[in-house]
Amino acid sequence: MSNLHQFPTSSSTAPPGLPLPFDPAMAPALRSRMLRDALPEPLQRLLDRGQVGRHSRFTEDGFADVVEDWTPPDGVTPRHAALARRALSEIADTILAPASANHLLGRVLALLSHFPAKATSPEVEQLLAMDWADDLGEFPAWAIDQAARRWRRTRKWRPSIAEIRALCEDACAEENALADRLRAIAMAGERTGESGNPTGAVRPVLASVMRRMR
Repeated sequence: MSNLHQFPTSSSTAPPGLPLPFDPAMAPALRSRMLRDALPEPLQRLLDRGQVGRHSRFTEDGFADVVEDWTPPDGVTPRHAALARRALSEIADTILAPASANHLLGRVLALLSHFPAKATSPEVEQLLAMDWADDLGEFPAWAIDQAARRWRRTRKWRPSIAEIRALCEDACAEENALADRLRAIAMAGERTGESGNPTGAVRPVLASVMRRMR
């Protein structure tokens, strides 16, 4: 059954509580674009104008990956912050909401059953289940389902928690990236409201002062 919901995009001030469109069966890029295009137009414009920076991330084992930093553009207002918080809340409460314990453990048990291992005592099995629940508990059900499906179809050995975590992170990477950008917009707009000055307003003032000093 599809999880796709309709969301009106003709208005830039859509009221809260309307479901954002989302179907985990879609390709990640298309799914992300549909979700982004359903946001209020002021947020879309800010997302288009933001600055993207990338830098290498290193761990004790050396190079890990390339991390993306996204910075909101100048001019983010408290109204933008309110819109971003509203969209962020819906994404967090629905699309990225953690899976229930029953769903998570059921999916993990089914996955591991495809790769039989040595028999363990009931006590150890319970501890193992608690470890899986603890280490995958942050992910939504659809991401865990996708990770399990991908492992079944591409691997011939029993998975580790770290391997399934990596697949879960990959499954919802686009949605987490959008949530991070909305969170950055919200924080920028809230800082503007606290200071009473729009972001970037200091630059014209400084430029004017420098001209008068010449």
